[in-house]
Amino acid sequence: MSPKELTYIEDALSHEQFLKTQCEEAAKALTDTQLIACVQEMKTTHQQIFDSLYQLV
Repeated sequence: MSPKELTYIEDALSHEQFLKTQCEEAAKALTDTQLIACVQEMKTTHQQIFDSLYQLV
């Protein structure tokens, strides 16, 4: 893997981590159960993407 590709993956990992954290914070702030479920699903998706990218490193 080239250094440029590694940098791209590191950036993508950082973005996915940020998005997962934002979903966690949003879920804490919400009161509507349907919205909480939606945000938690998005959090799970971002964690899966993070895990997939991490396996590339």
